[in-house]
Amino acid sequence: MDAEPDKAIDCKGMLCPLPVVKTRKAIKGMEIGQILEMLATDPGVVPDMSAWEKQTRHEIVFQEEPENGVYRFLIKKTH
Repeated sequence: MDAEPDKAIDCKGMLCPLPVVKTRKAIKGMEIGQILEMLATDPGVVPDMSAWEKQTRHEIVFQEEPENGVYRFLIKKTH
C-alpha cells in the first residue's frame, strides 16, 4: 500500500516500548482520519502494535514485514 501518510515517524533503532510511546504521542496531535507512518526495526514492535491497536481502537490499515529489517505501519486515527 502506498497511501501518502499525513505524518511519519522514524523509530528505527529504538527498542520496545519506545516505538509505541512515540506512536501514541504522534497520533495525539493528528486529526481523525489522518494516516501516520511508523518505521521500526525492533521485531517486538509487531505484537506491541497489535496490542496498542486493540487498546486504543486506532486502526492499523497496513503492516509490512521487514524489508531490509524495517517494519512499516500505516495507522489511521479513528477518534
